[in-house]
Amino acid sequence: MFTTYSVYYITALGLDPLQLVFVGTVLELTVLVFEGVTGVVADTYSRRRSIIAGMFILGFGFILEGSILGLASLSSVISLFVWVLIAQFFYGFGHTFISGADTAWIVDEVGEEHAGKLFMRAKSMSLLATLAGIALSVGLSALAPNLPYLIGGAMYAGLGVYLLLFMKETNFVPAERAEGSSHLQSMKSTWLSGMRTVRRQPVLLMVLVVTVFSGAASEGYDRLWQAHLIDGIGFPPYASFPMGVWFGIIAVISTFVSLLTVHFAEKRLDMSNERVVFLGMLILTGARIAAIVSFAFAPNFGWALCSVLVLGVIGALSGPIFDTWLNLNIESKSRATVLSMMSQSDALGQTAGGPLVGWVGSRHSLRASLVVAAALLTPILGVFGTVLRRRKGGGVFGTVLRRRKGG
Repeated sequence: MFTTYSVYYITALGLDPLQLVFVGTVLELTVLVFEGVTGVVADTYSRRRSIIAGMFILGFGFILEGSILGLASLSSVISLFVWVLIAQFFYGFGHTFISGADTAWIVDEVGEEHAGKLFMRAKSMSLLATLAGIALSVGLSALAPNLPYLIGGAMYAGLGVYLLLFMKETNFVPAERAEGSSHLQSMKSTWLSGMRTVRRQPVLLMVLVVTVFSGAASEGYDRLWQAHLIDGIGFPPYASFPMGVWFGIIAVISTFVSLLTVHFAEKRLDMSNERVVFLGMLILTGARIAAIVSFAFAPNFGWALCSVLVLGVIGALSGPIFDTWLNLNIESKSRATVLSMMSQSDALGQTAGGPLVGWVGSRHSLRASLVVAAALLTPILGVFGTVLRRRKGGGVFGTVLRRRKGG
């Protein structure tokens, strides 16, 4: 769905830069509102049920998104753009049921000691599966730009049916409920337990700050990079491929490069060493800022392509590294709740930063929007730098490690 989504949004639905970012804002606002509730549901009742419900809701949302042109022709009251926003609401709502619950379920089933390697291996398999998705996306988009959404939504619904039949949940222990307490009181208790986990660990508080600024920056880049490539840079004149094919080629190259990088990191990176992880995050954040600025001012297609590939590699590496470290610092009974809080802070950043970046793009230029997105990442460098300095002196990390050892 997401390889050629810009072709659908820009050429078929005619969305402008501000509308493109506002679509993301509605998505993230939905996540911000519902993430905490669904995370508590997963910890209180069942991660399996939460994930399965999310699959069916996502399937409905994406099928709705692929049906917008037909729906708009039947209704003169609701515009194309409003239909997109409605579909994005279901996308965000379904995502909140899965976010946090899937990772928490995996860690409980396989154990913390095996989770890091599994996350890296899962990322490699995900990238391999992405190659098949890219080919499908380009082929379906050539037939009709909305087809990837229709087929993708049906696949999510099919996955929901598969999980309903075969997904196991053997190690989940529901949060304790006081005798006579209501469902609402039980969920409140689980949420408060998650809050206490975050408050007890200063590093988790710092990560909340990081995810806010990271979310603000990612919303701008993720929503506008394809538009900048189409309108600001352009494709090589010597190869007159359709836009969908070009984005498919870029996605294939990015996936191959990311796959090789993740495979190398899986063999060489010691993710049990927190200093290594934070140093890696610091370096990746600096590289991400440089790559976004490089893309914004790219003088030609080749330069822009290299910048996009670097950003793809950074994204592929950051995800499993961050997930592994985070799960090592969260207790099982509130794992999904805390992970949902992290997702909420990311959504808060995207909700607050997205409209700003989109407004700059509509008011000035897409290049200016991308520069603003890069600037929003700079506070993260200060956070990671502070953590690393305290790690040397046994500050924040020393306190966390002593607490985990019972000292």
